[in-house]
Amino acid sequence: MGVDTGPIQKAMDTAAAQGGGVVIIPAGRYLTGTLHLRDNLTVVLENGACLVGVTNLDLYAAPVPPAHMPEARWGKWHRGLIVGQGVTNVTLAGPGRIDGNRVFDPTGEERMRGPHTLVFVNCRRLTIRDLEIVDSANYAIFFLVSDEVDIQRVKIRGGWDGVHFRGSPERWCRDVRILDCQMYTGDDSIAGRYWDRTLIQNCVLNSSCNPVRIIGPVRRLIIQQCLVFGPGLEPHRTSQRFNTLAGINLQPGAWDATQGLTDDVLISDVTMHQVAAPVHISMKPGNSAGTIRIQRLNATGVYRAALSAESWAEAPITNLVLRDLTVEYTGGERAVLPLPSVKAPGVDVRPLPTWGLYARNVQKLELDNVRLRWERPDTRPAILLEMVGEAWFDQVSVRLAPGATPPLVTNQVGKVYLRHTDLTEPFRLLPEGSKP
Repeated sequence: MGVDTGPIQKAMDTAAAQGGGVVIIPAGRYLTGTLHLRDNLTVVLENGACLVGVTNLDLYAAPVPPAHMPEARWGKWHRGLIVGQGVTNVTLAGPGRIDGNRVFDPTGEERMRGPHTLVFVNCRRLTIRDLEIVDSANYAIFFLVSDEVDIQRVKIRGGWDGVHFRGSPERWCRDVRILDCQMYTGDDSIAGRYWDRTLIQNCVLNSSCNPVRIIGPVRRLIIQQCLVFGPGLEPHRTSQRFNTLAGINLQPGAWDATQGLTDDVLISDVTMHQVAAPVHISMKPGNSAGTIRIQRLNATGVYRAALSAESWAEAPITNLVLRDLTVEYTGGERAVLPLPSVKAPGVDVRPLPTWGLYARNVQKLELDNVRLRWERPDTRPAILLEMVGEAWFDQVSVRLAPGATPPLVTNQVGKVYLRHTDLTEPFRLLPEGSKP
């Protein structure tokens, strides 16, 4: 089988020279190295068409990230099978397939990762729709500092991250929509940082890592009407494990240092099953959070950690609202007394001394119509609050185990308001070194 890069690239360049147009790739299997997209171009892979990445690493090229971004020093890491640099008004459409071919690079990241499948830098008005992307050698779709990106009805299977996009403090990614997609990924399904006006809607996300992981500030983020489940159907390629970690993991600064405000986040109408934690929110120094709302979340089979919202920065999370939630944990743990102190998380969720909810350094916390359950009796506190300014509990129901510790435990918490709840008055921990 010969390499088809030349004829395909020539068709794209010819269309671009005429001001743009449509390039149709008919049914068949086409072996190719890097293809460079052009302005005003639509590439359609017809039913039965499959682009396959070559194994010869010398046939791959990389776009150039802006010099101010830390990613600029990563060199060949940005290589891709299909690359767009500074292009505008581009569409990649199916119903065909793009096969990353698991191209192995012993000199790549983790001594194994090869080129990404789709890579874009500084692009605008980009549409990816009705495609299937399989066996990416690194990320399936990766873009930097790009705006007005629509990813619709795309199915991703295997590889590492499904869709990963990054801006920078100077230049955020804006107006990204990920709609009606299915992702069965070995690493995070959707990840990135410095997003503004992002919508993730009606997606099926299955991962052997985190279905959604935010590693830096985001603003005006909506995640709604999604199904998130584990264990992963595809292995985490590095460790060969299959367990799913946090369903939604918002952790600016946990992966590497970031700065900025995360604000106006809405997580709504999401169903989860067999995840390590339903939602994990953690702010590291340099990062802060405004308002985060989680509503109509239904999670079952949560096996490792409570839903948590934690600021380890100087500034607290300003406003956290949990409304219409039902979360069921596997439970089965026993309380350790006195309760161990909670240490800052790493990059993955960790066990906590509470089974249902942990909140730390939050200015205002509201729980409205929240139900916390376990499958096996758990004697740890259901809710642990530390350094919370005020907490409102309205119609909060907690399953209690015989001989359990008090369901609500607080440490350095201001006002607690209880209404229409089976929670008792909080058991207040004394600060270390104080006397009863």
